[in-house]
Amino acid sequence: MFDLYSWVKALHLIAVIFWMAGLLMLPRFFVYHSSAKQGGELEQQMLDAERRLLKIIMNPAMLTAFLLGLILIGYNIGTLQSSIWLYVKLIFAFGLIGYHIFLSKMRKLFETGQRPKSEKFFRMINEIPALAAIVIVVMAIVKPF
Repeated sequence: MFDLYSWVKALHLIAVIFWMAGLLMLPRFFVYHSSAKQGGELEQQMLDAERRLLKIIMNPAMLTAFLLGLILIGYNIGTLQSSIWLYVKLIFAFGLIGYHIFLSKMRKLFETGQRPKSEKFFRMINEIPALAAIVIVVMAIVKPF
């Protein structure tokens, strides 16, 4: 039997995995980019890798995860309205969207030849998506509230 809800949920999770991979990888690219010689071969490779990661993987995955997430919420709206765990999860999910936008702006600054933040800064913020993922998964699976 074909279960549309299960397919939407599976595709949502796949999109989230791809998006999270990009959110973890792009700041790592920025670490290498920050230390690359301006105008050098490594800088050009980083610019290409950053652009492709964002445009080909991260943006489509984020949009897909978001739209499928809305469908899942809509499907369960009656039972979810009083679910505090969902609101916590959504706060962190929207926080990751903001983080994604921030990374996109950093990429544009790198593209113009700037070094917007230090290598150390990008190493530190690289932990943000992992911490958010822990909270989101616990909220979605354990539903502690």
